[in-house]
Amino acid sequence: MTAGSSVPTAEERAERPPPGGPEPRPRLLRDLSLSAVLAGVVVVVVSYSGPLAIVLAAARAAHLDAGRTGSWIWAISLGSGLTCIALSLRTRMPVVTAWSTPGAALLVTSIGSYAYDEVIGSFVVSGLVIALIGVTGVFGRLMRLVPGAVVSAMLAGVLFSFCADVFTSLEHTPLIAGSVLLAYLLGKRWLPRYAVLLALTAGLACSAASEELHVRLDHVGLAHPVFTAPAFSVASLIGIAVPLTLATLASQNAPGIGVLTASGYRPDDRLLVGSTGLVSAVLAPFGSHAVNLAAITAAICTGPESHRDPRRRYVAGVACGVFYLAVGALGSTLVAFFAGLPEELVASIGGVALFGALSGGLAGAVREEKDREAALITFLATASGVTLFGIGSAFWGLVSGVAAHLVLNGCRRAPKE
Repeated sequence: MTAGSSVPTAEERAERPPPGGPEPRPRLLRDLSLSAVLAGVVVVVVSYSGPLAIVLAAARAAHLDAGRTGSWIWAISLGSGLTCIALSLRTRMPVVTAWSTPGAALLVTSIGSYAYDEVIGSFVVSGLVIALIGVTGVFGRLMRLVPGAVVSAMLAGVLFSFCADVFTSLEHTPLIAGSVLLAYLLGKRWLPRYAVLLALTAGLACSAASEELHVRLDHVGLAHPVFTAPAFSVASLIGIAVPLTLATLASQNAPGIGVLTASGYRPDDRLLVGSTGLVSAVLAPFGSHAVNLAAITAAICTGPESHRDPRRRYVAGVACGVFYLAVGALGSTLVAFFAGLPEELVASIGGVALFGALSGGLAGAVREEKDREAALITFLATASGVTLFGIGSAFWGLVSGVAAHLVLNGCRRAPKE
Protein backbone atom coordinates (compact mmCIF):
# COMPACT_ATOMS: atom_id res chain seq x y z
CA MET A 1 0.00 0.00 0.00
CA THR A 2 1.43 3.37 -0.95
CA ALA A 3 1.90 6.19 1.47
CA GLY A 4 -1.15 8.35 1.98
CA SER A 5 -3.58 5.70 0.76
CA SER A 6 -6.52 4.72 2.92
CA VAL A 7 -7.93 1.31 3.71
CA PRO A 8 -11.07 0.74 1.60
CA THR A 9 -14.31 0.32 3.49
CA ALA A 10 -16.45 -2.81 3.27
CA GLU A 11 -18.95 -0.89 1.12
CA GLU A 12 -16.20 0.22 -1.27
CA ARG A 13 -14.86 -3.33 -1.53
CA ALA A 14 -18.35 -4.65 -2.23
CA GLU A 15 -18.83 -2.13 -5.05
CA ARG A 16 -15.55 -3.02 -6.76
CA PRO A 17 -15.85 -5.58 -9.55
CA PRO A 18 -13.87 -8.81 -9.15
CA PRO A 19 -10.65 -9.00 -11.16
CA GLY A 20 -11.54 -9.66 -14.78
CA GLY A 21 -15.24 -9.45 -13.98
CA PRO A 22 -17.86 -7.21 -15.59
CA GLU A 23 -18.11 -3.56 -14.65
CA PRO A 24 -20.86 -2.89 -12.07
CA ARG A 25 -24.02 -1.15 -13.20
CA PRO A 26 -24.29 2.59 -12.53
CA ARG A 27 -25.46 3.26 -8.99
CA LEU A 28 -28.83 4.66 -10.07
CA LEU A 29 -29.69 1.45 -11.90
CA ARG A 30 -28.64 -0.65 -8.92
CA ASP A 31 -30.78 1.44 -6.55
CA LEU A 32 -33.81 1.59 -8.85
CA SER A 33 -37.03 0.26 -7.32
CA LEU A 34 -40.69 0.26 -8.33
CA SER A 35 -41.76 1.66 -4.96
CA ALA A 36 -39.47 4.69 -5.31
CA VAL A 37 -40.56 5.37 -8.89
CA LEU A 38 -44.19 5.09 -7.81
CA ALA A 39 -43.56 7.62 -5.03
CA GLY A 40 -42.36 10.06 -7.69
CA VAL A 41 -45.49 9.39 -9.76
CA VAL A 42 -47.75 10.07 -6.77
CA VAL A 43 -45.97 13.37 -6.12
CA VAL A 44 -46.55 14.51 -9.70
CA VAL A 45 -50.20 13.42 -9.67
CA VAL A 46 -50.83 15.32 -6.43
CA SER A 47 -48.95 18.41 -7.66
CA TYR A 48 -50.74 18.75 -10.97
CA SER A 49 -54.14 17.79 -9.60
CA GLY A 50 -54.15 20.38 -6.83
CA PRO A 51 -51.54 23.16 -6.45
CA LEU A 52 -51.45 23.83 -10.20
CA ALA A 53 -55.03 25.09 -9.99
CA ILE A 54 -53.76 28.06 -7.95
CA VAL A 55 -51.20 28.88 -10.65
CA LEU A 56 -53.93 28.80 -13.28
CA ALA A 57 -56.06 31.09 -11.11
CA ALA A 58 -53.15 33.54 -10.91
CA ALA A 59 -52.74 33.39 -14.70
CA ARG A 60 -56.42 34.21 -15.13
CA ALA A 61 -56.10 37.12 -12.67
CA ALA A 62 -53.26 38.49 -14.84
CA HIS A 63 -55.41 38.04 -17.99
CA LEU A 64 -52.69 35.97 -19.64
CA ASP A 65 -53.34 34.35 -22.98
CA ALA A 66 -53.00 30.60 -23.55
CA GLY A 67 -49.42 30.98 -24.81
CA ARG A 68 -48.10 32.73 -21.70
CA THR A 69 -50.12 30.48 -19.39
CA GLY A 70 -48.64 27.41 -21.09
CA SER A 71 -45.18 28.94 -20.82
CA TRP A 72 -45.69 29.48 -17.08
CA ILE A 73 -46.60 25.80 -16.63
CA TRP A 74 -43.62 24.78 -18.78
CA ALA A 75 -41.21 26.94 -16.76
CA ILE A 76 -42.22 25.73 -13.30
CA SER A 77 -42.30 22.13 -14.53
CA LEU A 78 -38.85 22.43 -16.12
CA GLY A 79 -37.38 24.10 -13.04
CA SER A 80 -38.91 21.55 -10.69
CA GLY A 81 -37.84 18.62 -12.87
CA LEU A 82 -34.24 19.70 -13.35
CA THR A 83 -33.69 20.53 -9.69
CA CYS A 84 -35.30 17.28 -8.52
CA ILE A 85 -33.01 15.22 -10.72
CA ALA A 86 -29.79 17.19 -10.22
CA LEU A 87 -30.11 17.69 -6.46
CA SER A 88 -31.25 14.13 -5.75
CA LEU A 89 -28.32 12.70 -7.70
CA ARG A 90 -25.87 15.19 -6.19
CA THR A 91 -26.90 14.64 -2.56
CA ARG A 92 -28.21 11.03 -2.74
CA MET A 93 -31.25 12.27 -0.84
CA PRO A 94 -34.86 12.34 -2.08
CA VAL A 95 -34.85 16.07 -2.83
CA VAL A 96 -38.29 17.02 -4.14
CA THR A 97 -38.84 20.51 -5.46
CA ALA A 98 -41.96 22.22 -6.75
CA TRP A 99 -43.43 25.60 -7.46
CA SER A 100 -44.40 27.90 -4.59
CA THR A 101 -48.08 27.30 -3.84
CA PRO A 102 -48.32 30.08 -1.19
CA GLY A 103 -46.54 32.37 -3.64
CA ALA A 104 -49.08 31.58 -6.36
CA ALA A 105 -51.90 32.21 -3.87
CA LEU A 106 -50.47 35.65 -3.13
CA LEU A 107 -50.33 36.39 -6.85
CA VAL A 108 -54.02 35.64 -7.34
CA THR A 109 -54.90 38.83 -5.47
CA SER A 110 -51.98 41.05 -6.51
CA ILE A 111 -50.75 40.16 -10.00
CA GLY A 112 -53.53 42.01 -11.80
CA SER A 113 -52.37 45.36 -10.38
CA TYR A 114 -49.08 45.43 -12.32
CA ALA A 115 -47.87 45.21 -15.88
CA TYR A 116 -46.81 41.66 -16.73
CA ASP A 117 -43.21 42.62 -17.55
CA GLU A 118 -42.95 44.21 -14.08
CA VAL A 119 -44.32 41.00 -12.57
CA ILE A 120 -41.58 39.08 -14.38
CA GLY A 121 -38.99 41.50 -13.04
CA SER A 122 -40.26 40.85 -9.51
CA PHE A 123 -39.94 37.11 -10.09
CA VAL A 124 -36.31 37.59 -11.14
CA VAL A 125 -35.46 39.70 -8.09
CA SER A 126 -37.22 37.30 -5.73
CA GLY A 127 -35.27 34.33 -7.11
CA LEU A 128 -31.94 36.13 -6.80
CA VAL A 129 -32.66 37.23 -3.21
CA ILE A 130 -33.61 33.67 -2.22
CA ALA A 131 -30.44 32.35 -3.85
CA LEU A 132 -28.34 34.91 -1.95
CA ILE A 133 -29.98 34.07 1.38
CA GLY A 134 -29.39 30.40 0.67
CA VAL A 135 -25.75 30.40 -0.44
CA THR A 136 -24.64 32.71 2.37
CA GLY A 137 -25.89 30.19 4.92
CA VAL A 138 -28.17 32.67 6.71
CA PHE A 139 -31.21 30.51 6.12
CA GLY A 140 -29.49 27.36 7.36
CA ARG A 141 -28.19 29.00 10.53
CA LEU A 142 -31.70 30.07 11.44
CA MET A 143 -33.08 26.59 10.77
CA ARG A 144 -30.41 24.90 12.93
CA LEU A 145 -31.61 26.88 15.95
CA VAL A 146 -34.93 25.02 15.84
CA PRO A 147 -35.15 21.97 18.18
CA GLY A 148 -35.57 18.62 16.44
CA ALA A 149 -38.85 17.82 18.23
CA VAL A 150 -40.35 21.10 16.98
CA VAL A 151 -39.32 20.27 13.41
CA SER A 152 -40.89 16.81 13.68
CA ALA A 153 -44.08 18.27 15.12
CA MET A 154 -44.26 20.81 12.31
CA LEU A 155 -43.95 17.98 9.80
CA ALA A 156 -46.74 16.07 11.53
CA GLY A 157 -48.93 19.17 11.58
CA VAL A 158 -48.39 19.81 7.89
CA LEU A 159 -49.30 16.24 6.99
CA PHE A 160 -52.22 15.78 9.39
CA SER A 161 -54.98 17.26 7.25
CA PHE A 162 -53.77 15.43 4.15
CA CYS A 163 -53.85 12.07 5.91
CA ALA A 164 -57.23 12.90 7.43
CA ASP A 165 -58.57 13.57 3.90
CA VAL A 166 -58.54 9.80 3.36
CA PHE A 167 -61.40 9.54 5.83
CA THR A 168 -63.27 12.73 4.93
CA SER A 169 -63.32 11.47 1.33
CA LEU A 170 -65.29 8.45 2.55
CA GLU A 171 -68.26 10.76 3.10
CA HIS A 172 -68.43 11.78 -0.57
CA THR A 173 -67.14 8.74 -2.46
CA PRO A 174 -67.03 5.78 -0.07
CA LEU A 175 -66.33 3.33 -2.88
CA ILE A 176 -63.23 5.13 -4.18
CA ALA A 177 -61.76 6.21 -0.84
CA GLY A 178 -62.70 2.92 0.82
CA SER A 179 -61.05 0.86 -1.91
CA VAL A 180 -57.86 2.94 -1.66
CA LEU A 181 -57.67 2.50 2.12
CA LEU A 182 -58.50 -1.22 2.04
CA ALA A 183 -56.01 -1.95 -0.76
CA TYR A 184 -53.33 0.01 1.10
CA LEU A 185 -53.88 -1.95 4.33
CA LEU A 186 -53.87 -5.29 2.54
CA GLY A 187 -50.73 -4.23 0.70
CA LYS A 188 -49.01 -3.24 3.95
CA ARG A 189 -49.87 -6.67 5.33
CA TRP A 190 -48.53 -8.79 2.46
CA LEU A 191 -46.68 -6.51 -0.03
CA PRO A 192 -45.56 -3.46 1.97
CA ARG A 193 -43.28 -2.07 -0.75
CA TYR A 194 -46.16 -1.93 -3.21
CA ALA A 195 -48.97 -0.85 -0.89
CA VAL A 196 -49.36 2.55 -2.55
CA LEU A 197 -49.31 1.00 -6.02
CA LEU A 198 -52.10 -1.39 -5.03
CA ALA A 199 -54.06 1.50 -3.53
CA LEU A 200 -53.67 3.57 -6.71
CA THR A 201 -54.71 0.64 -8.90
CA ALA A 202 -57.78 -0.08 -6.78
CA GLY A 203 -58.75 3.60 -6.72
CA LEU A 204 -58.46 3.97 -10.49
CA ALA A 205 -60.50 0.80 -11.06
CA CYS A 206 -63.28 1.92 -8.72
CA SER A 207 -63.25 5.44 -10.23
CA ALA A 208 -63.72 3.99 -13.70
CA ALA A 209 -66.43 1.58 -12.51
CA SER A 210 -68.37 4.39 -10.83
CA GLU A 211 -67.94 6.66 -13.89
CA GLU A 212 -66.01 9.25 -11.87
CA LEU A 213 -62.96 9.10 -14.15
CA HIS A 214 -63.12 11.95 -16.69
CA VAL A 215 -59.68 12.06 -18.27
CA ARG A 216 -59.45 13.45 -21.80
CA LEU A 217 -56.55 14.00 -24.19
CA ASP A 218 -58.13 15.87 -27.10
CA HIS A 219 -55.01 17.64 -28.32
CA VAL A 220 -51.47 16.40 -27.79
CA GLY A 221 -48.68 18.87 -28.45
CA LEU A 222 -45.42 20.20 -27.07
CA ALA A 223 -45.29 23.34 -24.98
CA HIS A 224 -43.94 26.56 -26.51
CA PRO A 225 -42.08 28.77 -24.00
CA VAL A 226 -42.68 32.50 -24.32
CA PHE A 227 -39.93 34.92 -23.26
CA THR A 228 -40.93 38.18 -21.57
CA ALA A 229 -38.22 40.79 -20.98
CA PRO A 230 -38.33 41.80 -17.29
CA ALA A 231 -39.03 45.35 -16.22
CA PHE A 232 -38.62 46.77 -12.73
CA SER A 233 -40.59 49.18 -10.61
CA VAL A 234 -40.53 50.00 -6.92
CA ALA A 235 -44.24 49.27 -6.61
CA SER A 236 -44.02 45.77 -8.07
CA LEU A 237 -40.91 44.91 -6.06
CA ILE A 238 -42.67 45.88 -2.83
CA GLY A 239 -46.03 44.43 -3.80
CA ILE A 240 -44.82 41.15 -5.34
CA ALA A 241 -41.10 40.41 -4.82
CA VAL A 242 -41.04 41.00 -1.04
CA PRO A 243 -44.11 38.91 -0.09
CA LEU A 244 -43.22 36.21 -2.65
CA THR A 245 -39.73 35.88 -1.16
CA LEU A 246 -41.02 35.67 2.40
CA ALA A 247 -43.76 33.20 1.54
CA THR A 248 -41.39 30.96 -0.41
CA LEU A 249 -38.73 30.90 2.29
CA ALA A 250 -41.07 30.58 5.26
CA SER A 251 -43.87 28.42 3.87
CA GLN A 252 -41.92 26.20 1.45
CA ASN A 253 -38.17 26.07 2.00
CA ALA A 254 -38.34 26.03 5.82
CA PRO A 255 -40.73 23.06 6.05
CA GLY A 256 -38.94 21.46 3.07
CA ILE A 257 -35.66 21.43 5.01
CA GLY A 258 -37.64 20.26 8.03
CA VAL A 259 -39.10 17.28 6.17
CA LEU A 260 -35.64 16.08 5.11
CA THR A 261 -34.22 16.63 8.59
CA ALA A 262 -37.11 14.86 10.33
CA SER A 263 -36.61 11.90 7.98
CA GLY A 264 -33.03 11.46 9.15
CA TYR A 265 -31.18 13.31 6.38
CA ARG A 266 -28.71 16.18 6.72
CA PRO A 267 -29.63 18.57 3.92
CA ASP A 268 -27.12 21.14 2.70
CA ASP A 269 -29.29 24.25 2.93
CA ARG A 270 -26.79 26.37 0.96
CA LEU A 271 -26.92 24.01 -2.00
CA LEU A 272 -30.66 23.33 -1.93
CA VAL A 273 -32.03 26.82 -1.27
CA GLY A 274 -29.33 28.55 -3.29
CA SER A 275 -29.77 26.41 -6.39
CA THR A 276 -33.57 26.52 -6.42
CA GLY A 277 -33.47 30.29 -6.04
CA LEU A 278 -31.05 30.61 -8.94
CA VAL A 279 -33.16 28.36 -11.17
CA SER A 280 -36.20 30.46 -10.28
CA ALA A 281 -34.43 33.61 -11.44
CA VAL A 282 -33.21 32.02 -14.70
CA LEU A 283 -36.68 30.73 -15.65
CA ALA A 284 -38.57 33.81 -14.43
CA PRO A 285 -38.67 35.46 -17.91
CA PHE A 286 -40.67 32.43 -19.11
CA GLY A 287 -43.22 32.79 -16.29
CA SER A 288 -41.79 30.81 -13.36
CA HIS A 289 -42.72 32.63 -10.17
CA ALA A 290 -40.70 30.42 -7.78
CA VAL A 291 -39.13 26.97 -7.65
CA ASN A 292 -38.45 25.78 -4.12
CA LEU A 293 -38.19 22.76 -1.85
CA ALA A 294 -41.46 20.88 -1.56
CA ALA A 295 -42.83 20.10 1.88
CA ILE A 296 -45.99 17.99 1.81
CA THR A 297 -45.25 16.06 -1.37
CA ALA A 298 -41.61 15.65 -0.33
CA ALA A 299 -42.71 13.51 2.58
CA ILE A 300 -44.11 10.98 0.11
CA CYS A 301 -40.57 10.37 -1.15
CA THR A 302 -38.71 10.60 2.17
CA GLY A 303 -40.88 8.04 3.98
CA PRO A 304 -40.63 4.25 4.16
CA GLU A 305 -43.27 3.77 1.46
CA SER A 306 -40.69 5.08 -1.01
CA HIS A 307 -38.14 2.45 0.05
CA ARG A 308 -37.28 0.73 3.30
CA ASP A 309 -33.63 1.74 2.84
CA PRO A 310 -33.25 5.53 3.27
CA ARG A 311 -30.11 5.44 1.08
CA ARG A 312 -32.14 4.34 -1.92
CA ARG A 313 -35.00 6.81 -1.60
CA TYR A 314 -33.18 9.40 -3.71
CA VAL A 315 -34.46 7.44 -6.72
CA ALA A 316 -37.93 8.80 -5.89
CA GLY A 317 -36.65 12.36 -6.28
CA VAL A 318 -35.06 11.49 -9.63
CA ALA A 319 -38.27 9.80 -10.83
CA CYS A 320 -40.32 12.78 -9.71
CA GLY A 321 -38.08 15.08 -11.76
CA VAL A 322 -38.39 12.91 -14.87
CA PHE A 323 -42.19 12.98 -14.69
CA TYR A 324 -42.15 16.74 -14.07
CA LEU A 325 -40.19 17.16 -17.29
CA ALA A 326 -42.58 14.91 -19.21
CA VAL A 327 -45.63 16.84 -18.07
CA GLY A 328 -43.92 20.18 -18.64
CA ALA A 329 -42.89 19.24 -22.17
CA LEU A 330 -46.49 18.45 -23.07
CA GLY A 331 -47.78 21.58 -21.36
CA SER A 332 -51.50 21.71 -20.87
CA THR A 333 -52.07 18.31 -22.53
CA LEU A 334 -51.23 16.19 -19.49
CA VAL A 335 -52.49 18.85 -17.11
CA ALA A 336 -55.94 18.22 -18.61
CA PHE A 337 -55.41 14.52 -17.91
CA PHE A 338 -54.66 15.09 -14.24
CA ALA A 339 -57.62 17.45 -13.96
CA GLY A 340 -59.88 14.56 -14.94
CA LEU A 341 -58.96 12.45 -11.91
CA PRO A 342 -61.56 12.48 -9.13
CA GLU A 343 -60.64 14.85 -6.34
CA GLU A 344 -61.31 12.16 -3.73
CA LEU A 345 -58.98 9.74 -5.51
CA VAL A 346 -56.11 12.23 -5.46
CA ALA A 347 -56.78 13.08 -1.80
CA SER A 348 -56.95 9.42 -0.78
CA ILE A 349 -53.80 8.35 -2.62
CA GLY A 350 -51.86 11.34 -1.32
CA GLY A 351 -53.10 10.61 2.20
CA VAL A 352 -52.14 6.94 2.40
CA ALA A 353 -48.77 7.72 0.80
CA LEU A 354 -48.11 10.08 3.72
CA PHE A 355 -49.09 7.73 6.57
CA GLY A 356 -45.49 6.64 7.17
CA ALA A 357 -44.15 10.18 7.19
CA LEU A 358 -46.88 11.31 9.61
CA SER A 359 -46.16 8.48 12.04
CA GLY A 360 -42.45 9.29 11.90
CA GLY A 361 -43.13 12.95 12.62
CA LEU A 362 -45.34 12.14 15.59
CA ALA A 363 -42.74 9.74 16.98
CA GLY A 364 -40.00 12.35 16.71
CA ALA A 365 -42.18 15.00 18.33
CA VAL A 366 -42.79 13.04 21.54
CA ARG A 367 -39.44 11.23 21.84
CA GLU A 368 -38.06 13.59 24.51
CA GLU A 369 -40.35 14.40 27.44
CA LYS A 370 -38.92 17.88 27.97
CA ASP A 371 -39.81 18.85 24.39
CA ARG A 372 -43.32 17.40 24.23
CA GLU A 373 -45.25 20.52 25.23
CA ALA A 374 -43.44 22.73 22.73
CA ALA A 375 -43.92 20.04 20.09
CA LEU A 376 -47.65 19.86 20.89
CA ILE A 377 -48.00 23.62 20.43
CA THR A 378 -46.12 23.38 17.14
CA PHE A 379 -48.36 20.56 15.93
CA LEU A 380 -51.58 22.34 16.85
CA ALA A 381 -50.51 25.67 15.34
CA THR A 382 -49.39 23.99 12.11
CA ALA A 383 -52.41 21.71 11.81
CA SER A 384 -54.77 24.67 12.41
CA GLY A 385 -54.00 26.01 8.93
CA VAL A 386 -53.79 29.59 10.20
CA THR A 387 -52.41 32.17 7.75
CA LEU A 388 -51.07 35.52 8.96
CA PHE A 389 -49.64 38.26 6.74
CA GLY A 390 -49.83 35.88 3.79
CA ILE A 391 -47.53 33.32 5.43
CA GLY A 392 -48.81 29.80 6.05
CA SER A 393 -49.23 27.79 9.23
CA ALA A 394 -45.99 25.77 8.89
CA PHE A 395 -43.95 28.90 9.59
CA TRP A 396 -46.14 30.00 12.47
CA GLY A 397 -45.97 26.49 13.92
CA LEU A 398 -42.18 26.77 13.94
CA VAL A 399 -42.30 30.25 15.52
CA SER A 400 -44.75 29.27 18.25
CA GLY A 401 -42.92 26.01 18.94
CA VAL A 402 -39.53 27.71 19.30
CA ALA A 403 -41.09 30.38 21.52
CA ALA A 404 -42.68 27.72 23.72
CA HIS A 405 -39.39 25.81 23.88
CA LEU A 406 -37.52 28.92 25.03
CA VAL A 407 -40.14 29.68 27.69
CA LEU A 408 -40.20 26.12 29.01
CA ASN A 409 -36.52 25.24 28.69
CA GLY A 410 -34.69 28.54 28.51
CA CYS A 411 -31.60 28.60 26.32
CA ARG A 412 -30.25 25.21 27.43
CA ARG A 413 -28.26 23.53 24.71
CA ALA A 414 -29.27 20.09 23.62
CA PRO A 415 -26.71 17.42 24.59
CA LYS A 416 -24.28 16.53 21.86
CA GLU A 417 -24.89 13.18 20.18
